[in-house]
Parts: sequence; C-alpha cells; structure tokens
Amino acid sequence: MLTLTILIPLAGALLLALMPGWSDSAARRLAVVVAALPLLLLAWVGWGFDTRAGAPAFQQVAEMPWIPTLGVAWRVGVDGIALAVALMSALLFVAAVAWPAQTQGSARAYYAWFLFLEGVSLGVFLALDLLLFYVFFDLSLVGMYFLIGRWGHGDAKAAATKFFVYTLAGSLAILLAIIGLVLATSPFSFDMRELIARQPLAGMDVRSGLVLLGFVVGFAIKAPLFPFHTWLPPAHVDAPGPVSAILAGVLLKMGVYGLIRIPLSMMSATFARYAFVLAVVAVISILWGSLVALGQTNFKRRIAYTSVNHMGYAVLGVAVAGALVGGEAAAARHLALTGAVVELVAHGLITGALFLVAGAFWQRAEEYDLGAFGGLAGVAPRLTVATTLAAFASLGLPGLAGFVAEFQIFAGTFAVYPWLAAIGLLGIVITAALFLQTIQRLFMGALPKRWADFPDLGRIETATLGVLLALVVAVGLYPRWLLALIDGASSSLLRTP
Repeated sequence: MLTLTILIPLAGALLLALMPGWSDSAARRLAVVVAALPLLLLAWVGWGFDTRAGAPAFQQVAEMPWIPTLGVAWRVGVDGIALAVALMSALLFVAAVAWPAQTQGSARAYYAWFLFLEGVSLGVFLALDLLLFYVFFDLSLVGMYFLIGRWGHGDAKAAATKFFVYTLAGSLAILLAIIGLVLATSPFSFDMRELIARQPLAGMDVRSGLVLLGFVVGFAIKAPLFPFHTWLPPAHVDAPGPVSAILAGVLLKMGVYGLIRIPLSMMSATFARYAFVLAVVAVISILWGSLVALGQTNFKRRIAYTSVNHMGYAVLGVAVAGALVGGEAAAARHLALTGAVVELVAHGLITGALFLVAGAFWQRAEEYDLGAFGGLAGVAPRLTVATTLAAFASLGLPGLAGFVAEFQIFAGTFAVYPWLAAIGLLGIVITAALFLQTIQRLFMGALPKRWADFPDLGRIETATLGVLLALVVAVGLYPRWLLALIDGASSSLLRTP
C-alpha cells in the first residue's frame, strides 16, 4: 500500500514526461487524479491504523532487499507521526496541483515535476531505511529546483540556485552523519527500526557529537532555522504560489521530521545533552522570524519569514522532548513532542493556504507590495474571508489548528525550560501584530481605483482553500482524532532509552 503511495505519482510524472500530445487541461486533470490517489491510499491506511496501547510502533511495513551486502533495503512503513505528516502533505499536493496556474505553455512538464516531487516527498516520510530516506530527501531538491527556476518570476533562476546549493550542502552534512551513525553499528544496518532499538552512539565522545552536529545542521538548513534561513525568502518570493505552498507546507517539514526520526529517536542520549542549545536556537528563530516578518512590506516575503518563526515553535517542541530531565517531566516532554507534530500539520495547512492566496494576488495584480492594495474586502469578499481565517490561524487564535499546536509546545516547554518559554511567547505577540497589520493593509481602508475590478476567488480556488481551511477549523475545534494518531508514536519514541 505504502509502496504504491510513492510509485503512483512517480509513474504519473513519467507518463506526462514521455508521452507528448497532452493539452494543458488534460495534463492538469490527469495530474489531479494521480496526485489524489496517494491521499486516498494514505487515508485508507489511517482508517485501519491501530492506535491502541501495545500496537506496533510502525505499521504497514513493506521490505524488499536492495543492497544486501550493506543491509540496505526498500523499507517503508508508518507510525502515527509519519502518517499525520504524510496525510497533510498528500492533501497539500492535491491542492497545489488543482490550483489554477500560469504554466507558461509547458503544462505537461509543470505537472510532471509536481508529481515527481509528490512521490519523492512522500518517500521521505514513509521510508524506514536511512539510505532510502536520504535518496528521497535529495531528490526533493531536484523537483523544487526546476519548479522554481522554470516557472518562477522575478529573479527565479538565482533563487532556485541559492535554494539548491544551500539545501544540497545540508543534505551532504546529513549523508556524512548517516555514514557515521551506521559505521557505529555492528553488523551494518540502515534499518531505522534497528537503529532506534540499538542506539549506536549513546556516549558523549567526539564522534557522537560530530554525528549529531551533522544531522542538526543539515535539518536546520531544511527547516530552516536561524541563521540557516537566508535561502528561504527569495525562493518563496520568486516561486509560483502553488510551488511556495509545497515548499513551505511539505519540504520545510522534512527538516523537523528528520530531527524527530533520526537524532531524537536514534541518538537520544547525545541529543539530550545538547537539547538546551537547540532550544535556544529555536527561540532565536521564533523571535527573528516574527520580527523580520513584521518589517516586510512584500506580502509573500512576510509569509516566508513567518515560516522561520513557526518552524522555530516546532523545533522548540522537539528540543524539549529530547531534554535530559527527570522522570517527573515525562508528561511535559510528551506534550511538547505531540505539539511539535501538530504544528507540522497545522503549519502545512495554514501556510499552504496563505501561499496559495499570495499566488492569487500575483495572478491578478503581479504585485506583492502591501502598500499597493487596500479596501479589497468590498470587491473580493471570498478572498478576504480566506486570507483572514488563515491569518488568524497562523497567529494562534483559539479554535483554530495553530492554537492547538502552540499551546502544547509552550505548556511542555514551561515545565522544562520556563525562561525560554516566556521569551518565546513574545513571538506569538509579534506574529499577531504582523498578521493584523497585513489584513488592514490588504482589505481595509479606501480601494485604489486601479483595483475597482479586482477579481474575487474563482470556483476552484474557493473550493481548494475551503478544504484546507475547513481542516484548520476541524483540528482547532476537535483535535482528538489527530492527537490520537500522534500520541502513541510520541509515547513510544520517548520510552526509548
């Protein structure tokens, strides 16, 4: 089942790439259908996923030898954490592919790259083999590079190159760390389940510290955390709206997910020794991302910097979960980790919607400058409602998904690092200010004459945003179904010695 989830979009990409003659509309319809199949398969897996106490940590496992001499195999499977993030990612790919796009006469290639990116991205979250994880992690850079460089605007080629070089450097650090981790096992194994059980680098020697550093730097670039975030704003600003939605909603999640799946799970003792340092970096990212976002007048660049802020929340939760503290804080650590995973899901839905909204602005006005707009509520009510709801969710308003995630993260952090939690809360205040200001500049006040005929959201755009934002509300009002999926995996992970 999970193997098909990866292979179906890759096969769809190959079909579009090798068979000419597709009209733009036919290519888009095929891409939507193919992109939706992994979502349906994952929903089926989720329906049958066993969340009861004592259930296997990883389910739906499939394994086939690949490089037997190294212990490398095609291994896929999911726990609750991987399934939650994969489901969100699959949904976001359907939304991005369905979104009306300016394909510049190359619809077939555009949708082929999207399907390729979907296949390898889902592979990252479903892989249970370290080498397979790395292969998918690296291939995701290729798909995103072409989507930004070919279909972006402004200085898209430079932005795509910067994205690729930065993140490739991070993936090379991860590769070196993977080699160091595997060399510490005897016999060699790339099986993530075995490495979690063995904890091969549990000491505090130089080697374990360097391996941890490789993982943290590589995943921090991908997340991104301060000061490794500088590739992100130009990539977002110059990318098409649907591509930005995937970059923020899916690819950034690979960084935080990687921290959870590898160093937190496989090097828990070493991770614990440096958890406070990582938590400090996360808080700096929270404050830096929100403050710099507040100073932006470019709508899309402002959203991009809020991703630095929100990924800081998620990494703070991961750092707290891995902290070296007494047993009395076990519940707080569990709460923080669960909150971090909910933040990955919530941020994907919310910021994915916001970047699609930014794409709608570009398609209508070819303008991101907040000062160029105003009074749009009178002519574009559907756009106003969608943007306002996503903005309030992003600032953490109760009743919406962002609040559920941030409440758990900070509740857990207060029990472990109270001063860091208090400082990090300032980021929520600044985020609230910047989103309220954004709403005022875009939709309130006098309407400039040139926007008197500003088109509102179309039928497909409204439906796409409606689905994403309905889930944001559903998670905010009734998070139990999502928490039930994640809680068991969090508990199992934190019981690892």
